[in-house]
Amino acid sequence: MTETPPQVAVVVAHPDDETLWCGGLILQHPDWHWRIVTLCRASDEERASRFRSVLSLFGATGEMADLDDGPDQRPLPAAEVEETVLRLLAPVEFDIVLTHGPGGEYTRHRRHEECCRGVSMLWCAQRLSTRRLWMFAYEDGGGSRLPLARADADRREMLPPDVWREKRSILIDLYGFSKDSWEVRAAPREEGWWCFDDATVAHQHVQRWSSDP
Repeated sequence: MTETPPQVAVVVAHPDDETLWCGGLILQHPDWHWRIVTLCRASDEERASRFRSVLSLFGATGEMADLDDGPDQRPLPAAEVEETVLRLLAPVEFDIVLTHGPGGEYTRHRRHEECCRGVSMLWCAQRLSTRRLWMFAYEDGGGSRLPLARADADRREMLPPDVWREKRSILIDLYGFSKDSWEVRAAPREEGWWCFDDATVAHQHVQRWSSDP
């Protein structure tokens, strides 16, 4: 890492994804400069308000976009996703960008997959400036269980008890999920990432895992 606190972006599809999949990492590095952005739900006043509260707790800057997130999950044009990511991040040079895995974290949410592909394409095309790209590395056994960090993740970290409690508290107290909700039960205590410092290698990884042609 750099001698000064790194500039780190988290690019996710929805508010709460940042807490679910990398909240422990964020909590353990309050000195890092965090920017957290979401592709969807800006017009959802309740979710947007809760997201702002979470940003404040994390000491992060952030913004939400409002791409379609309807129940039919129609595919979004790749260019629309990419331009939205660029607008949210602005022309900043990051040390690390974190985003969804190419197959999502569970079976299945198209917006997670599209978010990953968009970020990867931007980095490969040199339109997004970052030294490293970390993709969430989780799987749910094809929907047979709650998500777990993948065995082939490049980096896996078991959260200390106090961090684990705070991560769950954010989901319950700030996002408003019940203790027995899927979100609280699914939030992994062990967080995992695939880590890349080469844009071409990252893009090849996404191509291998992509669910869509």
